[in-house]
Amino acid sequence: MQTSSRRAPAFVFALALWAPAFAHVSLPPGGAAAGSTYDAAFRVGHACQGSGNTTGITVRIPEGFTLQKAEPRAGWTLTTAPGSVAWRADSAQTALPASEKAEFVVRGALTAKPGTLWFKVLQSCDKGIADWADVPAAAADKPAFPAARLDVLPAGVAPVEVRDAWIRIAVRGQSGTGAFMTLAAPAGARLVGASTPVAGNAEVHEMKMEGDVMRMRAVAGGLELPPRQAVALKPGGYHLMLTELKQPLVAGETVPLTLEFVDREGRKGVARLQVPVRAAAAAGGDDPAAAAHRH
Repeated sequence: MQTSSRRAPAFVFALALWAPAFAHVSLPPGGAAAGSTYDAAFRVGHACQGSGNTTGITVRIPEGFTLQKAEPRAGWTLTTAPGSVAWRADSAQTALPASEKAEFVVRGALTAKPGTLWFKVLQSCDKGIADWADVPAAAADKPAFPAARLDVLPAGVAPVEVRDAWIRIAVRGQSGTGAFMTLAAPAGARLVGASTPVAGNAEVHEMKMEGDVMRMRAVAGGLELPPRQAVALKPGGYHLMLTELKQPLVAGETVPLTLEFVDREGRKGVARLQVPVRAAAAAGGDDPAAAAHRH
């Protein structure tokens, strides 16, 4: 655990707050596996309402997260104390401007018990503060200053966020089609397999131009998902190739799809989806890769 030689200022958390800031201090969606080591990267999107920059971030550590390390930031003083980690800009020149985004990262061991952890974060600015500390009483609640949420997932559930998934239509007699989506794994992972009852086989493929020819190949060893980076599976690039289709796929219906992942520590997990069938991406239009899915 790292502790600065400078004395940490005291904080009182029952404070009168400014109006809600433009963006939350949040953790990447997707969650983390119970019992794993997790890098909690708190994303600061904007300074407090009416201020020019962020001058301090204090993270209060909840039960269920055992702090191991906090990452220093150049031009900031890092201080750790029982139950909290704080970063303070050393000067106005090193403070975080309202127009810029940044991550403040702490590593820790997660509880073996699945559930939800709430990290309360105090954001100090050149004008005022924002205390991101509200815990919703119900799922539908949308507090003005929500605490950062982390879903601790049970064994077998992949800590990966899946967005905008869709499968291209397939007519009767067509043997293959493609599935597309965006994947993000906060702690990093690999997409190593997939299955669906509508196809005999599902593989991760890549399409790319080689000279003047568009070629498609299977991705050996699975598709790497770097920590906290979104990876797009899209027409003309990485995608899931569904072959040996057992039925037509009609626009408007949904198809069960299971994705298989392995995390950095070798744990296996799956994501079970219901994916809509469409004629093309939401933006409309076809693509050069479509013909490869119609054989």
